Amino acid sequence: MTTEHGPAPLAERLRAQGLRLTPQRQQVLAAVAELDHATPEAIGARLREQAGPGGAAPDTSTVYRTLELLEKLGLVWHTHLGKGAPVYHASEHPHLHVVCASCGDIASADPSLLDQAAERLAADLGFTVDVGHVALSGTCRRCRESGTENA
Repeated sequence: MTTEHGPAPLAERLRAQGLRLTPQRQQVLAAVAELDHATPEAIGARLREQAGPGGAAPDTSTVYRTLELLEKLGLVWHTHLGKGAPVYHASEHPHLHVVCASCGDIASADPSLLDQAAERLAADLGFTVDVGHVALSGTCRRCRESGTENA
């Protein structure tokens, strides 16, 4: 099966860099697509779970190195959502992230919501916003309505 994040685009991008398509690279990319907004540790845990008790799964350092490579190839992006490790997501749908400081819920938002701010930053400071790495912190509707928002 050929998808935007399936073996064909990955294999092509790897070959263009003089690299091979390995099972570990395919597994890590598939886990990123399945988990959406996952830390390297969560990706590694998913791969160990899929491999089963006697199966072989990439170790943590291989997951980190593979994520770094996949990001260089433009297949994944990472975002720092606050404390802790960055999360990785497929790069096929650019979006910004909104994170609830109360419950930790993560939602995706259309990057065009920041167009005016990005234009102003460019005009005033000569700064270009990379929306793939943007994370906004606040309080989600559910926490606000239930009165559980952080002070």
